[in-house]
Amino acid sequence: MKLLHTSDWHLGRPLYGRHRTLEFEAFLDWLAGLVEQESVDVLLVAGDIFDTTTPGNRTQELYYRFLHRVSRTSCRHVVVTGGNHDSPTLLDAPKALLREFDVHVLGAVTGDHEDELLVLHDANSTPQAVVCAVPYLRDRDIRTVEPGEGAEDKNRKLIEGIGRHYAEVCGLGDARRNALSPQIPLIATGHLFTAGGATIDGDGVREIYVGSLARVGMSAFPDSIDYLALGHLHVAQQIGGAGHLRYSGSPIPMGFGESSQRKLVLLVEFEGRHPTVTELPVPCFQRLERLAGTLGDLSSRILELRASGTAAWLEVEYLGDEPASIVQEALEAAVSGSLLEILRIRSRRISERALEMADDGETLEALDRQTVFERCLEARDIEPDSRPALIECYQEVLRSIDEEDSMGEGGGAL
Repeated sequence: MKLLHTSDWHLGRPLYGRHRTLEFEAFLDWLAGLVEQESVDVLLVAGDIFDTTTPGNRTQELYYRFLHRVSRTSCRHVVVTGGNHDSPTLLDAPKALLREFDVHVLGAVTGDHEDELLVLHDANSTPQAVVCAVPYLRDRDIRTVEPGEGAEDKNRKLIEGIGRHYAEVCGLGDARRNALSPQIPLIATGHLFTAGGATIDGDGVREIYVGSLARVGMSAFPDSIDYLALGHLHVAQQIGGAGHLRYSGSPIPMGFGESSQRKLVLLVEFEGRHPTVTELPVPCFQRLERLAGTLGDLSSRILELRASGTAAWLEVEYLGDEPASIVQEALEAAVSGSLLEILRIRSRRISERALEMADDGETLEALDRQTVFERCLEARDIEPDSRPALIECYQEVLRSIDEEDSMGEGGGAL
């Protein structure tokens, strides 16, 4: 059996205001072609199909057109589980229809672990694998709130809840596998942040539970799992050196910080219960280049890119002292008439001086949500000893907002 593992498409995600529809479309066309070329039996997408809970019509069209194309190949099953960026109700709405095309969707847990179990069959209707299709586990799915809880209590209960969920679902899956055939693999999915998982600055990957300690260790995943297909982290990687516990990573760079990263999908071939994993590189559909230096350095590098006929989007970090207007005018002139486009120009030195001065030129857009809240605490002279508890409460509010399903009935109720 051949399984293709991918995740974190983030369809609809812009880059500095630029739409990336053509890039996403090119990736999905390539992926559908790969499914055909490799005669893939099962395609597994481990969360964050969309970048927001309210993807636009064009973005949804890309998704459904892709599923339609794959359903017409030799791929017998597509398994899609929700991520923290996805709307569970949006993913689940057409699940009954998609099931007729052997597309299995689970946007969120339902309270019945049986809903997370799938038995996949071959062309002769022989059981070929059991899948524990575990989606992103929201805080409210795995933890009960008690008065007087501290941060350590919340983190402990989150980790215990995640481990308990996997133990129960995989326990059912293992029993189902043994009843069908002990020689077929047990495959599980997940969308979470594991302990020791690698990230890239600026990749947009956020902590999905309150507190940085709420990262899941290998012990949360039962030994009965033959392959664990993970999503959430954008860097393709093994967990704890275990070749069968894998993040596929995002297939498209989500920002310039990922521009030099090798993007992959994972082809998993099973002989009985033993998986062999092959890393398949994803082509670059839109080149991203991050440049840094003085105005002379930047102009020289842009000339090199022009001379080679490079088509790229540029993020420029200016390290000199000339006025911003002069720098922007010079750089725009340097790329004029070429296949290069500057998406962002920033000056580290100017920004540092501005922040040191804390003058009125500092913009709200330049600050993250945490920094804004901390500035508010400072402005209101909140005692330093009281701040950690208030920041923790604020983080919990943010997490609730991030998890709200805006596509659900009643403004977000599941």
